[in-house]
Amino acid sequence: MTISPTELPVLDYLHAQLAGTLTDDQTCQFRYPTAISRTLGIRLKAVLAGRAVVEMDTDPAVHGNQQGTVHGGLLTELADAAIGTAHSTVVGPGESFTSIDLRAVFLRPVWRDTLRAHAYPTHSGRTITHYQCDITRSDGKPVATVVSIVTTLEGERSQRR
Repeated sequence: MTISPTELPVLDYLHAQLAGTLTDDQTCQFRYPTAISRTLGIRLKAVLAGRAVVEMDTDPAVHGNQQGTVHGGLLTELADAAIGTAHSTVVGPGESFTSIDLRAVFLRPVWRDTLRAHAYPTHSGRTITHYQCDITRSDGKPVATVVSIVTTLEGERSQRR
């Protein structure tokens, strides 16, 4: 017996994933969790339309730079994962998206900790959305602020992404 897949809106899919109620036949237009999130251990913690919270456990033995702290590129990836997840909840069927700018400001070093990234829009237009992502460590202190501009792709431009 073949089960035909049921495609859900991204937000519904992610809510079901968080609730643990996702069934094998349910899909959405994007891949969640993403391959990079699985590889790095990035976990979705909360999602609303245009907003997402993700977290990950860091360890300088795995994620460290030459100074022995967590690499800034990992912090940037964590923010990009949160921003991409947030934006995926607001694109329509047949649309896709891509970042066109990403800038990080690092506020303090991180060692072994659980980091949480909160992404939210600061301005939303028809095809361009500006996001901010605040990354905090487990004691609530800020680690980095990342801003990104994301463009929604429609029609032929959205294909093969």
